[in-house]
Amino acid sequence: MQQNNNPALILLAALIPLALLAALVSGPVSIDLPAALAGGWHSEAGDAVILWQLRLPRALLAILVGGALGMGGAAMQGMLRNPLAEPALLGVSSGAALAAILLLYYGVAWQSGWLLPVLAIGGAFGAVACVWLLAGRGASASRLVLAGVAINAFLSALMALALNYAPSMFAMQEIVFWLLGSLANRGWDQLLLALPFILFGAVLLFCARNYLRALSLGEASAASLGFRGRRYPLLVLGGIAAAVGAAVAVAGTIGFVGLVVPHLVRPLVRQDPARLLWASALAGALLLLLADILVVNFVGAQELRIGAVTAFIGAPFFFWLIVSVRRGQAL
Repeated sequence: MQQNNNPALILLAALIPLALLAALVSGPVSIDLPAALAGGWHSEAGDAVILWQLRLPRALLAILVGGALGMGGAAMQGMLRNPLAEPALLGVSSGAALAAILLLYYGVAWQSGWLLPVLAIGGAFGAVACVWLLAGRGASASRLVLAGVAINAFLSALMALALNYAPSMFAMQEIVFWLLGSLANRGWDQLLLALPFILFGAVLLFCARNYLRALSLGEASAASLGFRGRRYPLLVLGGIAAAVGAAVAVAGTIGFVGLVVPHLVRPLVRQDPARLLWASALAGALLLLLADILVVNFVGAQELRIGAVTAFIGAPFFFWLIVSVRRGQAL
């Protein structure tokens, strides 16, 4: 089975460097890429500054954030055994977003470049902790979903309240733009902040890969195979909170990636939840990088938000999915 799966995954991995190269030459200003690369990090030439300080960190951040969202969506769908699950279902995105909104609300977010993302990551962990406590010890997948829906609805209500009572139009605009998701004006600081959390989340999910594989047979079967207690669900929830929380913290809320990507690559791994994690990470990285290339090449008075682009990509996919299911049932 691995031999059949490898070519598709290798192709995904090979397409990412090609998309990265396309991202480096994309933008409103044309640059001499070989000269900029040869100029190096410390060069003060215009092309080198654009490449090393603007385009390269943005492109790498797109890869990192897309991989985290794809991997988090695959883990969530595997744990809940629900193909419509995504990290936002358990309040991960809303927890990070609410923490960021409160900083934007009080106008202290830009006093330090590290303050907003650090507290947003804390908000993601806090939301997952609330879901876990509300669901109770040994909670089933359905109870986790119910607890997640409740916490997510409450956090969404708090975000709406913050928007309603925003102290100024400038604060409201900043909040709305952040909620739409964007990779604009992101640099090496945001990349280096998100990287350790996303890697930590990936390690946790890697440790839980066999649990996800056993869970596909049912909770009772997973318990009979030795996956009992709270350790493994906590590994999955902690991995999702770390990876997706860090992604939301530096890029805002970017929807549909964690929901769509696992559907696209699941046939490539023959429904294996463990392999789906890494296939979704690769596909999510590629999808978000391609979406960002579209964003930077979009001509307009204001840069298109990447969250809107992923929504335009995701919604038609689910329309197609629903029509395919209906046709299959008709046949």
